[in-house]
Amino acid sequence: MRSWLWLLVVVALGGLFYWGMQRNPKELPSVLAKERRPAPDFTLPVLPPYQGEWGETFKLSDHLGGKPIVLNFWASWCYPACYEEAPVLEATWRRYKDQVLFVGINTQDKEGDALRFIGQFGLTFPQVFDPRGRVGVDYGMYGVPETFVIDREGRVVVRHAGAIDAATLERYLKEVLP
Repeated sequence: MRSWLWLLVVVALGGLFYWGMQRNPKELPSVLAKERRPAPDFTLPVLPPYQGEWGETFKLSDHLGGKPIVLNFWASWCYPACYEEAPVLEATWRRYKDQVLFVGINTQDKEGDALRFIGQFGLTFPQVFDPRGRVGVDYGMYGVPETFVIDREGRVVVRHAGAIDAATLERYLKEVLP
């Protein structure tokens, strides 16, 4: 009788695993975005190439209430997705930088590797460093890359998992721009 019980447990766990593998991570819910909750505040060190303009630390709450904000979590080891979206983010930042603040959050990475990635793509929007990935936990991040859009009132209105393309990013920006 016990062997049937174990078989039932194995089949149930296998079914649960199969169901989980069929889900699209882009469709995983974000309580922050669904309920338009306030963006979790953080203070992180600014990576050296950006310190002249942005200072040594970046505190999110210092920038809330003005422009909408796009937070992009990325890592140099995130291939190919982070490599695909980096030029999209840079081009969109250059187009909208007077209307929207973009912030890159390099997470669970090595600073040297992050600096090489930034140089490779010529990223000009501010980049901060979160080697332990603590901010991602506060945002409910599942993995990199992930992008969060914060409206002018400081509420998270969008969570996008995976590489973001230009059309999708434009659509999200239209939600937060007048």
